[in-house]
Amino acid sequence: MVTHLAHYRSDGGDNRWGVVVDGGLSPLSDTYRTTTELIRHGTDDWRAASRRPAVLHLDDVELLSPVTRPCRVICQGTNYRQHAIDSGMNPDARAFNLFFDKTDASLTGPHASVVRPSHVRLLDHEIELALVMRKEVTEPAEVTDKNLHEYVFGVTIANDLSARDVQLPQGQYLKGKSYRGFCPVGPLLAVPEPHEFPLLDELGLRLEVNGQLRQQDSTANLLHRPAETLTELTTFCDLSPGDLLLTGTPHGCTATTPPALVRRLATALLPEDKLWALFIRLNLKKPYLAPGDVITAAIHNADRSIDLGVQRTTITTP
Repeated sequence: MVTHLAHYRSDGGDNRWGVVVDGGLSPLSDTYRTTTELIRHGTDDWRAASRRPAVLHLDDVELLSPVTRPCRVICQGTNYRQHAIDSGMNPDARAFNLFFDKTDASLTGPHASVVRPSHVRLLDHEIELALVMRKEVTEPAEVTDKNLHEYVFGVTIANDLSARDVQLPQGQYLKGKSYRGFCPVGPLLAVPEPHEFPLLDELGLRLEVNGQLRQQDSTANLLHRPAETLTELTTFCDLSPGDLLLTGTPHGCTATTPPALVRRLATALLPEDKLWALFIRLNLKKPYLAPGDVITAAIHNADRSIDLGVQRTTITTP
């Protein structure tokens, strides 16, 4: 049975971990300072907690990010079929898996507010299924569906918030996606048993802004699946327990890419600085995230045997 873990603070006390039992929390006996420590040393503890009744209500605690610093935050781009089409790509002709990263300074809790920097006007949302790594990897590895559980500890929700007016005109993926708070994570971390990992192929993702649906899709539509992705990732990146891999966002982001022909004509007719100035001017008419907006994000499968809870993020001013 899938175990759902929560990282929380109660009554201003220390950060603790618990297991979700019947809608409440059963606290772990020991304290684990980081997600890495929990993965390495907490298995017997959370298994024991899952057999005890809940003693805390989820509404009575402050839920924290179930992924703690320090960690790597690695991302996949245009990894859903329709999102690739929206980005001006042919998903059937795309022969590569797109990787980039965020800094772990961007991590924040599932219900924390996020400040939109004063110079950012095109702030966008990206709901993503995030994989939490289980083991140390320092050399290329052959990851398969059968041994995926040896590499992945669990899954959670991440929102890859992105300043498009920094990311795109400047070519600054790292900066445009790494401002502090730009990666809300949680609330819950689901830990499947080895035989339950096929459930990761049937998760529904849904993101709303102020109650209006913006993104909705299923992990069944991923172009590059976790085992394939991790096999390639280990050829150029070390991994550690508690690292985070964001597996891509569905269609429905505010930013879209013009058709290839339009892009080629615009590039031929306008200098690059003028082109991006036009891009920003046209995009200001779109419903990018503004102070006061509330984003809700949820991921679960049909029978909710995996249910990562609801992430709520309010955008604020500096």
